[in-house]
Amino acid sequence: MADLFDTGAKPSPEREPPRPLADRLRPQSLGEVIGQQQVLGPEAPLGVMLASGSLSSLVFWGPPGVGKTTIARLLAQETDLHFVQISAIFTGVPDLKKVFEAARIRRGNGQGTLLFVDEIHRFNKAQQDGFLPHMEDGTILLVGATTENPSFELNAALLSRAQVLVLERLSAEDLEHLTARAERELDRELPLTPEARLALQEMADGDGRALLNLIEQVAAWKVAAPLEREALAARLMRRATKYDKSGDEHYNLISALHKSVRGSDPDAALYWLARMLTGGEDPRYLARRITRMAVEDIGLADPQAQSVCLHAWEIYERLGSPEGELALAQAIVYLALAPKSNGAYVGYKAAMRLAKQSGSAPPPKHILNAPTGLMKDQGYGAGYAYDHDAEDGFSGQNYFPDGMERPQLYQPVERGFERELKKRLDYFARLRAQREQG
Repeated sequence: MADLFDTGAKPSPEREPPRPLADRLRPQSLGEVIGQQQVLGPEAPLGVMLASGSLSSLVFWGPPGVGKTTIARLLAQETDLHFVQISAIFTGVPDLKKVFEAARIRRGNGQGTLLFVDEIHRFNKAQQDGFLPHMEDGTILLVGATTENPSFELNAALLSRAQVLVLERLSAEDLEHLTARAERELDRELPLTPEARLALQEMADGDGRALLNLIEQVAAWKVAAPLEREALAARLMRRATKYDKSGDEHYNLISALHKSVRGSDPDAALYWLARMLTGGEDPRYLARRITRMAVEDIGLADPQAQSVCLHAWEIYERLGSPEGELALAQAIVYLALAPKSNGAYVGYKAAMRLAKQSGSAPPPKHILNAPTGLMKDQGYGAGYAYDHDAEDGFSGQNYFPDGMERPQLYQPVERGFERELKKRLDYFARLRAQREQG
């Protein structure tokens, strides 16, 4: 019976169809893999596993184009396992059952199966649970690949049975090595100046597959002289920056922005702000997070910082993009250069812990109001000292529950306006000690 997908046309036996450069340069051994020595080196996890002859189930976590599929295929080759590749995007439960059954039969015939699951985070919890019995009885050795943080996207049960290995975006050195390898395969140098060559590699944004696709385009051009950076940019569309507003990269970049502000580095803070904006982040989200930075990291060392952030937020709402984003940038610079204190933030968290520990301990009766005679009879309000009538406007009375040792929750720093607050705190502490002695 003829193949249902047979078109009737037969390929010429003399000529093979052209293969993409990325396919032609696919490594044939783990030693040919460019980069990822943190997992492939002799003392790295995979190097140790292969040397000991004991390969466990794995999850590769990393950005696109860094070799996840290639390494999985080569691991199967190195360990004499049958390689099966599926994608979580296109595979349903019936397909998984067929894969597991084929692996079971294969195992009965004496051969193991390395099942590579691309985009494994796309499987739901029930589907992920379906791998567990087949991993436990040795029917499959699972190698999953994900661009998302496995801690958030994969079941704890699956993660407990697999080792997570982080694959990194290719470095500038790795990309140059890959470019040179491509030129040897093409048997000619790329028609680019050194500056344009570097620009081409920057366009790949750490993605080896993207770089090879760009190289293949450039190698096909007929040019009289090497192209400059500007000419290259005019001929190629720059690759969009990797940024997922709801994924791991979103949290990585807002963390970088926040820590740059905390570290008083306005240049780095502006860079990460720009990275998020060019990636399509909602400026309103940034306005909210910037205001949170003022509260958490600047605090009372510069109370004006919160007003600067709120005004920047309001300006953005009035102007919109892109003009309003300049107000956010100005707020970022102000925060980065402001004196820093988390004294109030730390004090608040300490107060929350103390409140949970102390349960329902009531306030001391002398600071309770007594609107009824019964409450007066119970001692409510008895002995309360009205601070305005006291010397220096300070009575020094206890306002914590009876029997609780007085804590020091707020500890201001010697920076900015909080230096003045520390002087006031120390002043009241001295007065309190005097009142207690008197």
